[in-house]
Amino acid sequence: PTQVVDAERLESQGALLLSDALKQMAGVELKDYGGVGGLKTVSARGLGSQFSTVTVDGVAVSDAQNGQVDLGRYLVGNAAFVSFSQGQQQQLLLPARVYAAGNVLEIESAEPRFFLAERTNLRVGMELGSYGLMNPTALWEQKWSRKLKSSLWASWLKSQGDYPFTLYYTASRADSSSRETRLHSASAMLTADGALFYTPGQGQTLTVKLHYMRGRHQLPGPVHLYLQRPSAESTREEVAFAQARWRMERKLWKVQAIGKWQSTFDCYEDSNAATFSRHLRNDYRQSEAYASGSAVWSPTGWLDVSAAADGSLGSLHSNLRQRNNVHRRSAAGVAALRLHNRHLEGRVHLLGTAIADHAPDLDTTPRYRRLSPYAGLTYTFGNGRTTLRYFYKETYRAPNFSELYYMTLPRDLRPECARQHNVGLTYAGDHASATLDAYHNRVSDKILAIPTQNMFLWSMQNLGRATIMGVDATARGTLGLGRSTLTAECHYTYQHAVDRTDQ
Repeated sequence: PTQVVDAERLESQGALLLSDALKQMAGVELKDYGGVGGLKTVSARGLGSQFSTVTVDGVAVSDAQNGQVDLGRYLVGNAAFVSFSQGQQQQLLLPARVYAAGNVLEIESAEPRFFLAERTNLRVGMELGSYGLMNPTALWEQKWSRKLKSSLWASWLKSQGDYPFTLYYTASRADSSSRETRLHSASAMLTADGALFYTPGQGQTLTVKLHYMRGRHQLPGPVHLYLQRPSAESTREEVAFAQARWRMERKLWKVQAIGKWQSTFDCYEDSNAATFSRHLRNDYRQSEAYASGSAVWSPTGWLDVSAAADGSLGSLHSNLRQRNNVHRRSAAGVAALRLHNRHLEGRVHLLGTAIADHAPDLDTTPRYRRLSPYAGLTYTFGNGRTTLRYFYKETYRAPNFSELYYMTLPRDLRPECARQHNVGLTYAGDHASATLDAYHNRVSDKILAIPTQNMFLWSMQNLGRATIMGVDATARGTLGLGRSTLTAECHYTYQHAVDRTDQ
């Protein structure tokens, strides 16, 4: 099951952030920690946000520190579409890291399009909103030759964040109250995207992308004893990556190669001298080098064989005294098989993952190895509009750096494992479409944080076992009214999650 929001729908919905595109998708839970600029994470069908993988132009975004990607850092102003796939994406030419995801959130950049003799496209825009929201954007697209095109997109997003709220003086909310305004919550974010689209030969494409984001966000203080305390806390972040993707397609085979370098900087500051005897500042700087190769071979009209291999080297540096330098080496490989005819399609794959950590001040560091299977079956009825599908997938995630090394007591942790079952029905007509999916997920070896002698020192343990059952349903219809089109959508999600941990 895959849900797609194209550029036209993104514009009509007034979506600014990547998280805005997910709000109306079924089975998706978006956690928003505070308006524009606040942390935003996505989880699906009761699985944690660490099981969700975000890809930009087919290349995964990673975060070794806490295992989850902040969707508030990515804008959709120059996106061709945003899609969310439960379990597994349908195409075979994928990196092994994408095969390893429990679900995939994909954002694809728009490729420049030119008419006849056009060689340059320029577009500037300004969006204004409540509470001091201002978002100027600029796009420059250039056609350098028949084979080479480029685009440069820049955005500055600013918000005062002075949202009003009602402060109740009693828990019953039946007594006195006052209307307050949130203080110290302004944010600003600068984003720049550059891309080159090169076609070296027939069936070949090379895409190079450069991305830079820098933001600063104020953190509001708490409301204590009916008073809103002033805050001197703020966060700063900086994300930069360069990636290249090369593809070649022939009649019987396809190949893809990916290379990426990414750097992320996060900083938390509190300059309130009344709270701390000195200026508090925590810095975290991540870097990762990543490479992937994949291939698909189609010897007959009913058989596809694919394989992919990934490797990455990541590190996290911090100004904290506790393990300020840790490294992670990871490798993944997958072999996949697809059998298909006009009505029936079957897919299987087996993924192998190996992860090894290194911390200079520890004698031993964990190593993780795992084999994860997948099997899927799809049947298309005679009219070609109705499809019945089923898949089973095992997914796991290794503990992240925060769980292993920072503000915790080091201990051996097992990877958190999820087993997903899904059965679904899809109807796609000329003017209407609908999907209905029922699923059952089981999560074992849940990683939990338990405080020890104080709230600043935690113990990480594998304690949980949970089962999640639910239903997702979507319906969409369009009606032509002359030169206008009326579109109606409906999304419904029911979920029941139960803790099965033995007491």
